[in-house]
Amino acid sequence: MIDDLATRFAAYFAHERPECENVQVTDVMRIHGGASRETYRMNVTYLLSGRPREERLILRRDPESSLIETERSTEVGGLLAFQESEVPVPRIDFLETDPKWLDRPFFVMEEIGASAAGRIFQPDPYGAHRQKVGERFWKILGHIHAARIEELDLSCEFDVPDESHVAALDHWEGVIDEDELEPQPLVRAAIRWLRRNPPLPPGRLTMVHGDYRHGNFLVNDEGDITAILDWEMCHLGDPLEDVAWALDAIWGVPGDHPGSMIPAGEGLRLWSKVSGLAIDPAALFWWRVFAAVKGMAIWISSAREFAEARNMDPVIAFCGWYPAQVHSEVLIELMKEARSP
Repeated sequence: MIDDLATRFAAYFAHERPECENVQVTDVMRIHGGASRETYRMNVTYLLSGRPREERLILRRDPESSLIETERSTEVGGLLAFQESEVPVPRIDFLETDPKWLDRPFFVMEEIGASAAGRIFQPDPYGAHRQKVGERFWKILGHIHAARIEELDLSCEFDVPDESHVAALDHWEGVIDEDELEPQPLVRAAIRWLRRNPPLPPGRLTMVHGDYRHGNFLVNDEGDITAILDWEMCHLGDPLEDVAWALDAIWGVPGDHPGSMIPAGEGLRLWSKVSGLAIDPAALFWWRVFAAVKGMAIWISSAREFAEARNMDPVIAFCGWYPAQVHSEVLIELMKEARSP
């Protein structure tokens, strides 16, 4: 499979860059961990004007079955919107929708060298760099939300929702309706509460990353965040959706340090300063409840994928089990808080 992928991608690369000669693709390796795309690392060598060149690339291909159904053009659109900005993102080289090349659509981006993703299951993944990583994490999110939609170079069309909270809730409730294998009374109760207690509308619509959290960025040995990854759920909406998702307890150890980084209050102050946006506490609470519902929708979908043998990746099995338990507990505590005077 790997050898076939290397041969076929070499043919594609040579087709897209006819000025390159003797294209060779080597060191192809599957990167496991993601559930929405198949991700591969590879080395490409070629001759350009007689001179040898080498590139390290990342290929993201649509899987046969996915935990999160998204268009790869959306992910690429989010990445392209922030090229050469305060938001570090990889360079995009190709977006291919014709399945004749690799059976399914894919896109290709540069590999960010000398970087490693934060070790998401370690209690202190950043060690001495915790403060630096945490501050940069929240500042980058602020830069995403500070960007004016009308000034972004959007390569694909994003829907502009009339009511961002309604559009978001309708989407994830629809996922639960379609994929639940058994009744979900706790989630349904949370959805009823969300519909009865709508948040204040956002000060302005922004680009929403959709999965901005610990584990979805690269950080080097000096504690510099070198790339924000996994833009497949990006859309236009309320920036507090991203803020609440980043704060969710599932991404870090228990306590007030989301993602095992800096305290939540400190992070929120940095985000607000950079984005220029104020935080309404009631609206943020609404989005925190929503984040748990969204998480449950993803884990419910994961459980169905695995139960029906559409995707047998161990990551899918894990997502349908442990995170679902965590988010159930989070929802219980949030619903208690919602009912308190």
